[in-house]
Amino acid sequence: MTRTPVALDDIAKSIIEQLQADGRRSYAEIGKAVGLSEAAVRQRVQKLIDAGLMQIVAVTDPKQLGFARQALIGIRATGDTVELAERIAEMTEVAYVILTAGSFDILAECVVADDDALITVLNHRIRALEGVVGTETFVNLRTVKERFDWGTR
Repeated sequence: MTRTPVALDDIAKSIIEQLQADGRRSYAEIGKAVGLSEAAVRQRVQKLIDAGLMQIVAVTDPKQLGFARQALIGIRATGDTVELAERIAEMTEVAYVILTAGSFDILAECVVADDDALITVLNHRIRALEGVVGTETFVNLRTVKERFDWGTR
């Protein structure tokens, strides 16, 4: 799905920055920080969500939830890569899927309990799909940086 970029004014950017710093911040607190009423902030946040510009979610640490293995899987494919990516995206073990240009046609991040679960996903789920020519797996040893505050400055 392709969306048209939304032009953000300074107040919308400030609202987003407030929520990026603390997604539980009240609309009243945000209103004080950006110079709007609580109702106006609520309305603007809903418009940003409805436009698909942002979502408010809880970000968890997979390792603390029992998912000890994260891996990025590079996938070489033939045929319709969009269709293949959509099939991979349906897998519960897959956190995100992107279409790429370069050595791989698709990249998928997999989050699983352990190495045995990763082998199962690779051998019995991903490599078993029609159109998959080959894979290369990059095991995540440690996340050094992960941020969610881009796009407003």
